[in-house]
Amino acid sequence: MSTTFAPPVVATYGSTDPTAPLVVLLHGRGSHEQEIISLAPHLPAAPAYAAVRAPIAEGGGFAWFANRGVGRPLTESLAATMAWFRTWLDEVAPTGRPVLLVGFSGGAAFAGGLVLADPSRYAGAAILYGTLPFDAGVPVETGRLAHLPVLVAQGDADHVIPRELLDRTWRYLLDESGAPTIAHRDPGGHQITAATAHRLSQWIATRIHHLSASGPAPVEAPADATWPTLPGGRLHERAGTRPDVTWTIPQQQQSQNAPAALQEELLARISALPGTRVGPSHISVPGARGLTLEDPAGPTQAFLVPEASEFAHLHPSYDGSLHLALPPAQAADLVAKAWGAPHPWAGTRLTPGFVMVFGPRDARELETVAGIVAASHTYASTAD
Repeated sequence: MSTTFAPPVVATYGSTDPTAPLVVLLHGRGSHEQEIISLAPHLPAAPAYAAVRAPIAEGGGFAWFANRGVGRPLTESLAATMAWFRTWLDEVAPTGRPVLLVGFSGGAAFAGGLVLADPSRYAGAAILYGTLPFDAGVPVETGRLAHLPVLVAQGDADHVIPRELLDRTWRYLLDESGAPTIAHRDPGGHQITAATAHRLSQWIATRIHHLSASGPAPVEAPADATWPTLPGGRLHERAGTRPDVTWTIPQQQQSQNAPAALQEELLARISALPGTRVGPSHISVPGARGLTLEDPAGPTQAFLVPEASEFAHLHPSYDGSLHLALPPAQAADLVAKAWGAPHPWAGTRLTPGFVMVFGPRDARELETVAGIVAASHTYASTAD
């Protein structure tokens, strides 16, 4: 799509290496690129930073997208502005150079539109004090952002962005998107606080370190993920709604918990997997039972704690869920079909296939969950 926008006005900071990861900062108002670039000195030193001025007149800017309703003009305007941005981005960051988007207020809506339209183009997105552009023609299906690390920050007293849009953004990112999402709430309003800036700095640093060490995982849930450990080789949709899961660490299942008897039956089943030992988890909360391998052969990313060969653990009875590592395609498929949730640190501090699996509610679900754990065991037991 061609546009009549002028070339972008860009403020820069940090590395001048054309191969360094690029962090693009997007403000909600037209000519405030100098304001948001002032964040850069408080963020990690390794990346290059670029703050891009919105091509829409002052008083509108990217903020125009945050508070408008449904309609063709909004859809066309967002699509045209994203095309204008991508033309600039593809010149300064050819494919292969990691790009993280950080959007504030209306800039969050624009950043959200960009990643939803083309998730694989980006290495991560921070949605700060803003909403995703749900009604602007971008895809928002379940699993759309699988394996794309996201940071979302909101103020409890924010009266600039409608609360229903903030709440919808929070729910989508944490429940349906498939993104491993680190979430942060402030008691204040519509402003980037010192606590948020600190959380953003940590998130950028860990994401860049992970990319350097392991490279990116494929984004989006695949349509053809196979499960040799399940009947028919496919994972079916989990019935009903997703359970409540904490958005803080430790990640815990808070509703629809597995009956205690089923938890013990599941443990008996999975502890019988070949070469598996059961003991206290090396990474989880007290009382969690870890599954380790006597003879590990899989890649490092197949383990929650590689040095201990721990590939899974079952949480205590008040929770009943599991954490385990899966190949990226299976992890994304599991989340999209509502059998679990990505760990918030997947793809930053932890392996990208690190997922929570919801505890089984009945005997039929026990069979499925046992098959999912068997897939994790296969991943950890099989050499590349």
